[in-house]
Amino acid sequence: MTKSNLGLMTAILTAVCLLLGGAPGYADSTSPRLAAYYDLKMLLCDQTAYQWRGRDRPWPVAKDITQVGVGRDASYVLTTSGRLLTWGEELDETREILDRVKWFAAGRTGVFAARSDGTFVYLARPKSWFGEGELVQPERVGASMVTASIGDSANYFVTSDGTLFVKGLAHRGQYGDGKLEPTEVFVSVASDVVAVKAHTGHAILLKRDGTVMGTGGNIYGPLGRHGIGDKAISWGSIFQDADAIATGSSHSLAIGRDGSLWRWGRDVGLDPEQVMDNVVAAAADQSGSVALLNDDSLWQWERGRQPRLHFQCP
Repeated sequence: MTKSNLGLMTAILTAVCLLLGGAPGYADSTSPRLAAYYDLKMLLCDQTAYQWRGRDRPWPVAKDITQVGVGRDASYVLTTSGRLLTWGEELDETREILDRVKWFAAGRTGVFAARSDGTFVYLARPKSWFGEGELVQPERVGASMVTASIGDSANYFVTSDGTLFVKGLAHRGQYGDGKLEPTEVFVSVASDVVAVKAHTGHAILLKRDGTVMGTGGNIYGPLGRHGIGDKAISWGSIFQDADAIATGSSHSLAIGRDGSLWRWGRDVGLDPEQVMDNVVAAAADQSGSVALLNDDSLWQWERGRQPRLHFQCP
C-alpha cells in the first residue's frame, strides 16, 4: 500500500468515526500511528511498526500493521488481518492475544478491543501473556463503543451516542462526577464526548464542540488550572477548539483544528502554550512528548523543552 493510500484510508476511518459520535481510542495517543506510555514508544510508518525507549533510535519490529500501542512494559500491534499481538522485552516473546480486532486501546492494566462482530471486550494483563501460561479470557463489556482509554487507576470508554463511562479507582476524582468512591460496574459520567485519555490518577476528554476538559489528580498541572495542587473531582474546561488530545503522567497535549500542537502541565505551565504546527499525531509519556508531522517526520522532546527532529519515516 502506498503512503497516499494509507493516508486516505486513515482519513476515511476518522471521518466515519466522527459521524458515529467519536474517534477510535489509541492508547495514550491521538492516532493509530503513534503510542507512548512511560518511556516506551511506538510509531507506524506505512504498515511497518517501529519501537524505542527514551532517546533511542526507533527500530522496525513488525510489518503489515494498522495500529500500534504500548503499556508500561508491553508492546502491542494490530495486524492487517485483525490479529492483536503483544510482547515484552524481547520480540521472541510475541503472542497473539485476540483475533478479529478492529481497533484497541492499551495501557498498564490491560487492553480494550473492539471486534469485527461489534462486541467490545476487556483483557486484563497477567504475566502469563509472556512465556508459558494460559491467556486470560476476554471479558465482554458491551457494544457500540467508539473510543476508550486504559488508565493507571481507572478505565474509560465512549459509546456511539457520546456517553462516557468509567470504572476503577475514584479517590483522586477520576470519575468527574463529584464522588470519591469507586463502583463495581461502569457508570456514565459525561456526554457529547468524542475522545478520552487517562493516565496516573487523572483523565482528559474532548467534547464534540472541541472543548478539552479534565478531572482527577492535578498536583503537577496535567489538568491546567483546574484543581491545581491537589485534585479536581468534577470535569473542568482546559482548552478550546481541539481536534485531538493526549496525556502523560503529569502533562497533557492537544492538537488544534488547524494542526497546531499545544501543551500544559509539569515543567510547562498551567496555561496551554503552542509548540509547533502541521501536527497529525501526538503522544505524551512520563517525561516528554512525541509528535508526527504531515511530512512523516517524528519530533521528540522532554517536558518544557523544544521539539527536536528524532526520526523520519522512510
